[in-house]
Amino acid sequence: MTAAMYISDFESRTQTPRQKAWDIAATVVDPEIPVLSIEDLGILRDVAVTKEHETDHVKVTITPTYSGCPAMDAIRDDLKTAFEKEGYTDVEVDLVLAPAWSTDWMTEAGKQKLQEYGIAPPTGKSNAARHAGPIRLTMAVKCPQCSSLNTKELTRFGSTSCKALYVCQDCKEPFDYFKVL
Repeated sequence: MTAAMYISDFESRTQTPRQKAWDIAATVVDPEIPVLSIEDLGILRDVAVTKEHETDHVKVTITPTYSGCPAMDAIRDDLKTAFEKEGYTDVEVDLVLAPAWSTDWMTEAGKQKLQEYGIAPPTGKSNAARHAGPIRLTMAVKCPQCSSLNTKELTRFGSTSCKALYVCQDCKEPFDYFKVL
């Protein structure tokens, strides 16, 4: 267990079992981008709490950013550890692929955290909810270091499949851009 696994120590500040369980799950961070919680990233889909044999059974539903995301096993383990730390012993983590994750599910706070971390956040809305319509144009990506729009894509795939590698033509710094999916 690493210190970066949790955004902060969990404090019980809620009344309902479901909200308390959600708050615990929301402390788990993405192992690839440790400034984002799984809630910020939008992969935390649901948390349910039921009583089974005098014990709370917690079921956490998560959706990967893409179906082959290697971080999901670590996130599953980190969720179980977070709940164990809070006294829960019966925890199930369910990985669902449908509906497919979209950058539309990211919180505005999460996008701001990406920016502050040096990763350009996704801009615009995905085509996930659209079936037909106008062709989407690619807009300039703002440099997270100097805010210049004078940037260039170096490669469609960056440090992970959900990011592209860009370089700023003004400050000359390379940076990841979290693609709109």
